[in-house]
Amino acid sequence: MVAEKKIFSLRLFLNLGCENKMRLEELINTHREFLNPTDLTIWKYIFNHRKKAGQMSVHELAKECAVSSATLVRFAKKIGLRGYSELRAAINFEKSATTNRKSNALAGLKNFYAQTADNLLNRDYGNANKLLHGAKRIFAFSSGYVQDNVVQEMKRIFLEHKIFIYQIVGPGELDSIIDSLDEDDLFIFVSLSGESPVVLEFAERLKLKSVPSISITQLSDNTLASLSTVNLYISPARFQIYGENEDGAQFFTLIPFFILVEIWYLKYRIYAEEEKNKS
Repeated sequence: MVAEKKIFSLRLFLNLGCENKMRLEELINTHREFLNPTDLTIWKYIFNHRKKAGQMSVHELAKECAVSSATLVRFAKKIGLRGYSELRAAINFEKSATTNRKSNALAGLKNFYAQTADNLLNRDYGNANKLLHGAKRIFAFSSGYVQDNVVQEMKRIFLEHKIFIYQIVGPGELDSIIDSLDEDDLFIFVSLSGESPVVLEFAERLKLKSVPSISITQLSDNTLASLSTVNLYISPARFQIYGENEDGAQFFTLIPFFILVEIWYLKYRIYAEEEKNKS
């Protein structure tokens, strides 16, 4: 299991077409169960001092984190990297994912959509497709208005391939179905932050019952991703329409949620056809 996670992590580090800041957070999500309090202290320092940490030697960073150099190297290996040099390279490759302040917000939005599509097309959906293909029943739960629309679109598009997704609405319905779920079912969560208390409580209960789950969240260090069997990530963006400070008009786009759903659907259709040809 640990070896499989390390292979998966290296593939993420080498192949993901998005900001490395978020790659590191994805690695933390994938390996959180193997991280101890000292590891999380190291991660907290890197998260809060990315620019500074990327310029430090292994000894300097270890001193700042109040750990030994060997502990820092072990942390890098625990999240699937080969050592400190690869960890520092990951930190230094980071690009800002904050507000896009280009004067032409429309041009920035156009570029963002193109980059998002390219990034999501290059993702590996194999594990998600395998869970979807083998599920007896598929349920989905969303935490938020836009996320609810994402589930509605997911239901509509996958129905074209005769895949029925049952949408669960509200905590009451979650409580009513938990006892009937087993390892042959699949639960899909759509959450921007991945920190909704209702979602996290239910995800923990699913894990205890060995019910597989797929989380679709913002690419960040979030608890839901660490609780899920498979994680699919999106990277939203904020655009400055006018003004050079935070008081200027801004536009926040969550369109990547919908782009991901469409690409996942197409990737699944290809997967399903390949599986059909094998039989």
